[in-house]
Amino acid sequence: MMQWEGVIEFVAVAETESFTSAGKRLGISTAQVSRQVSGLENRLNTKLFYRTTRKVSLTEEGAIYYRHCRQVLDGLEEAERAISSLKDKPQGIIKLTAPVTYGEQYIMPIVVDYMQQYPEVEIISELTNQPLDLVDGGYDLAIRLGRLTNSSMMAKRLTSRMQFVCAAPSYIAKYGSPYTLSELTQHNCLVGNYNHWYFTENGKSRSVRVSGSLVCSSGHTLLDAAKRGIGLIQLPGYYVDEAIESGELQVLLQQYQEPKEGIWALYPHNRHLSPKVRLLVDMLAEKLPKSKYG
Repeated sequence: MMQWEGVIEFVAVAETESFTSAGKRLGISTAQVSRQVSGLENRLNTKLFYRTTRKVSLTEEGAIYYRHCRQVLDGLEEAERAISSLKDKPQGIIKLTAPVTYGEQYIMPIVVDYMQQYPEVEIISELTNQPLDLVDGGYDLAIRLGRLTNSSMMAKRLTSRMQFVCAAPSYIAKYGSPYTLSELTQHNCLVGNYNHWYFTENGKSRSVRVSGSLVCSSGHTLLDAAKRGIGLIQLPGYYVDEAIESGELQVLLQQYQEPKEGIWALYPHNRHLSPKVRLLVDMLAEKLPKSKYG
């Protein structure tokens, strides 16, 4: 039967290049690390380390032995994680935030599916269009749409969206269609939270300041107004897909359309993504809809 005494200590010394540091990592004394490694060398009848007063380094035999030991230990750790994941059911609280409309229409139905599958999980959800501070607020997860600006957060792309400039046939019949970005100033552009629309021109991103007779933070209200022929809108595909398919809206300025942008799950950089949160993120990535036209 193969003896494993000294293997963990040997790997710790190889990775820290120090008997003292290896002892600190393992929570044992330097002398104990030295004894275990010496015993291992005696058993193998092989010198595993070159030792000097300033440095510890692997011998050629030691380097070969380390690679094999590291693979074995990695396999054991993976086996323990696999068993733990089978035994541990997600439980506890997940605190998350998402934009209001997208959260209501897409995120929360999937969250409820998740709660049915894992009934021991409690959800605290804050739907808001304001970018909340995840760390100060104690949030485990945030859903963000479009461009990311906060580099202190970890991000996972869940799906993507594409923005469309659209108008109803009745508006186009009365006012015509814009063919260049400069023509947008001649049209009634229905505006949401931002009065700039984004495009790609000659391979570069460009923003255009727009204005019109309606300013509203509700995408559904802007969509309804556009379908009634009041003006142009720029909205993501998940708002306008059905209206485009039915012919209620026509897509304009497609030659300036920006590439797909991400819909993201964000979590604090210094916070471990727990299994319960990871399972929710995976479910969102699997179930969130993809735009028919984006």
